[in-house]
Amino acid sequence: MTAPAGHLPALAAAVLQPGFVGTTPPPWVCRWLGEGLGSVVLFARNIVDPAQVAALTATLRAERPDVIVAIDEEAGDVTRIESGRGSSRPGNFALGAVDDPALTEAVARDLGIELAAAGVTLDYAPDADVNSNPDNPVIGVRSFGADPALVARHTAAWVRGLQAGGVAACAKHFPGHGDTRVDSHHDLPRITAGRDRLDACELAPFRAAVAAGVQAMMTGHLLVPALDPELPATLSQRILGGLLRDELGFSGVVVTDAVEMRAVADRYGFAGAAVRALAAGADAICVGGERAGERDARELRDAIVAAVVSGELPEERLAEAAKRVGQLAAWTVAARTAPTTGVRDVTDVGLVAARRAVRVTTRPGPAVLPLTRPAYVVEFEPPRNIAIGAETPWGIGEPLGELLPGTDTVRYADPDVPADPGAPAGGRPLVLVVRDLHRHEWMRDAVRRAVAARPDAVVVELGVPELVTGAVHLATHGATRASGRAAAEALTGRT
Repeated sequence: MTAPAGHLPALAAAVLQPGFVGTTPPPWVCRWLGEGLGSVVLFARNIVDPAQVAALTATLRAERPDVIVAIDEEAGDVTRIESGRGSSRPGNFALGAVDDPALTEAVARDLGIELAAAGVTLDYAPDADVNSNPDNPVIGVRSFGADPALVARHTAAWVRGLQAGGVAACAKHFPGHGDTRVDSHHDLPRITAGRDRLDACELAPFRAAVAAGVQAMMTGHLLVPALDPELPATLSQRILGGLLRDELGFSGVVVTDAVEMRAVADRYGFAGAAVRALAAGADAICVGGERAGERDARELRDAIVAAVVSGELPEERLAEAAKRVGQLAAWTVAARTAPTTGVRDVTDVGLVAARRAVRVTTRPGPAVLPLTRPAYVVEFEPPRNIAIGAETPWGIGEPLGELLPGTDTVRYADPDVPADPGAPAGGRPLVLVVRDLHRHEWMRDAVRRAVAARPDAVVVELGVPELVTGAVHLATHGATRASGRAAAEALTGRT
């Protein structure tokens, strides 16, 4: 079926999921909703508190009742709804460490109920990547773990829980971003695994997500030669059509990772990447993490229309994409208006999960824990993972200070670490806080010096605990607010 040419701008707008700046919808977004825009996506810059988000989404819905309101909320180190204070949930890696799918489902359902109450209808989660490469700079604790079967069962549990809470889930980053040393925000990662390995590892969680009824899938900007030797997954018909649709049997909405990311934008252009993605089989174009104005949205819309007119993008493909977005919108309306099955648990399921994820390793020698006196906390700050908001707090100094008043905290980044970072502790307990210690040589050197001077030092790992050191090593499997609180409780023997 071919739509009249006058419908093309509305069809093009229907497949966009743009972000915007501000805590209220700007006029252009409201106007576009009346002209066919089907979705928007919220980031930390749009969020103050739940009441404000609810008012924002109500304004959007007044313009278009079935608008899809998406958010990039992983309920871990990557959080938007709690970006200003840190997530009250521990994140995927911690849930994988506990390995209780019922707990994962409960945490995701709790999040779904919270998001639904704020008017959010689509969440770019769960992260279904298998973190098989411990040196991965962008996934890490965002993954449930390195074991494909574990990641698969928790991906399915997360999907079930979130959608039971009334919010559509979106598994990412298909076909799998775990086995890479490159961050696709900056460049194009290359996954060199053969097809057998991909089937056994990377694809297993996405198959589980499909079986669990996931409503959306997010593509990864990844070159996977075993699947397509030329085009990244987001732009590959072989991967989106042949693999995801035909082999995995996925019938929901395919959403791109942000098209302004350099992995695709540097090679194919901002608008060119969007057009190619739609032609390859994507249904919705995520944009606005970094380009978030009407000019950017118009550039994409106009490029899509021009591609249809020129024949580069078949009109039937665009109409199919818009139809799928409409079907997802209908699902979200039904979920929003269904009799609620969900009242949030009176227990703080996020903190419960964070406590269960703590792992303590002790070496022979005098007992160091529990800490009973004010401590000296040294937090080592690695380069920021761009997926994690710069505004999101982390660390254990604050919660430990609440339990042990008088505790002092200092934070160092490379190259500002002193020769003996623990020296100011004097006779106080010394706590060294790290994130992915194994990935940062400067951090390892600093911790080595501190432990040599203070063999009784406690090391708290808030990232992937690939390297265990110190008289006591405590792993939280995440750097969220809940994880920091759980660590402080474990150090002091209090719950």
